[in-house]
Amino acid sequence: MKTIQTKRLRRTAIAAALTVALIGGQLPALSVASTSTLPARTHTASWQQQPGSFAELIKQVKPAVVNIATTGGSSMPNGMQQFEFSMPDLPEGSPFGKFFEHFFDNMPEAPGGGQHPEVTGAGSGFIISADGYIVTNHHVIDDARKIEVVMDDSSRFEAKVKGIDSKTDLALLKIETDKALPFVAFGDSDTADVGDWVVAVGNQFGLGGSATAGIISARGRDIQSGPFDDFLQIDAPINRGNSGGPLFDTRGNVIGINTAIYSPSGGNVGIGFAIPANMAKDIVAELKNNGAVTRGWLGVVIQPVTKEIAESLGLQKAQGVLVANVVNDSPASQAGFKVGDVILNMDGAPLDDFKELPKRVAATGVGSRSAFDIYRDGRKQQLSVVIGSMPGEDKQVAKVDTDSKADTVKLGLQLTALTAEMRERFNVAKNSSGVLVAGVERGSPASKAGIRPGSVINMVGQQPVETPAEVIEHVRDAAEKKKSAVLLRVEYRGQNRFVAVKLATA
Repeated sequence: MKTIQTKRLRRTAIAAALTVALIGGQLPALSVASTSTLPARTHTASWQQQPGSFAELIKQVKPAVVNIATTGGSSMPNGMQQFEFSMPDLPEGSPFGKFFEHFFDNMPEAPGGGQHPEVTGAGSGFIISADGYIVTNHHVIDDARKIEVVMDDSSRFEAKVKGIDSKTDLALLKIETDKALPFVAFGDSDTADVGDWVVAVGNQFGLGGSATAGIISARGRDIQSGPFDDFLQIDAPINRGNSGGPLFDTRGNVIGINTAIYSPSGGNVGIGFAIPANMAKDIVAELKNNGAVTRGWLGVVIQPVTKEIAESLGLQKAQGVLVANVVNDSPASQAGFKVGDVILNMDGAPLDDFKELPKRVAATGVGSRSAFDIYRDGRKQQLSVVIGSMPGEDKQVAKVDTDSKADTVKLGLQLTALTAEMRERFNVAKNSSGVLVAGVERGSPASKAGIRPGSVINMVGQQPVETPAEVIEHVRDAAEKKKSAVLLRVEYRGQNRFVAVKLATA
């Protein structure tokens, strides 16, 4: 067995608070048998279904659930607890990198001391075809030098990676054997409701074939791990080693892939997350056919449209998504998108949540044409875009430089030209352009909006600015139009965002 270590334990008390950990598994579903009434003291006449035995279900699916043992080449830090099993380090660029504070490790004592053996890891997976295709989490096998699959009957096979998708933390493996293997099928996760029973089978703590049960606690969970978050939340007990294991419904169909837990200690506290089957099966099919996933790409950086931003732009309500950046030479750039545009819908379908846009674009075929209704300069218009292929790495947008005079605005901002001296004093990048915020009055509307000294204002409303005078002119224009707030696009430490600053009444 292995222990979970917290990398940041000595640096911050946050690591001792609630954290999310990759667990190599999620909680599957359980079946329903009998019913019973709630006690009379609850003053309700509600009925609750109770689970019966899950023995037959587990017997049916367990032969298709496998343990995954990996061998890597990295050594572990000194002073860590040493156990038989461990998870590989969370890779750089993992979609869970910012969210999870824990990593799993194994450090058996090396004979003679001083030299550490190769790191071993343990996770779970499940067979999806008789010819040996196996699904697991990407983080289970990432950077592994050797991957060994241990079957329910203890037979062992060396596995090869057929494809990975780090953005959704999925991987497809293949083993070679002459005999037909037991396998399980993906179910329809869209039909799984909150309160449905689920069963998880996996290799928790290195104990292969462990089964647990619980219910679906919630759907559509966004745990800030990436642009495609849409997790099932479950309360079935899952722990280290469950990662990549299947979550079953009561019919024995895989409706999720156990991926993460939310925990103060790395152990189960009844909050687990599984990748929905309907997301996973499309990705797995593409990995099987192509070895990689191709997603549609627009090339914009977006943020939500708040009530204040909507008012400052003249929108009747907060709707759509705001374009905070347009990537150079992207499909969006070529179609004429501009910073400050509000995307109202895609192909006629409204965007009620700003995270819907990347999901819809990603699901759109590369090379296909989509229509986007946008709001710009007080009126609606439509742009037609040929969807591109998502690049492997995020691209950056380059800027130009600036120059001008100083002044003060009633928003509580002291503005000045972005000279070479000011760039050096406030540590502003050479390729940033706009008007420098040299000071912010305490308690002012700008201060309350989060603007700091050293910020660079490069747009007011949807108009680019290069001088303090232009900022003042656009702010006054907004006030004359009786707007309650003015929209500023502000760059701070290389990051651009829109903020709505309230206009003080005279």
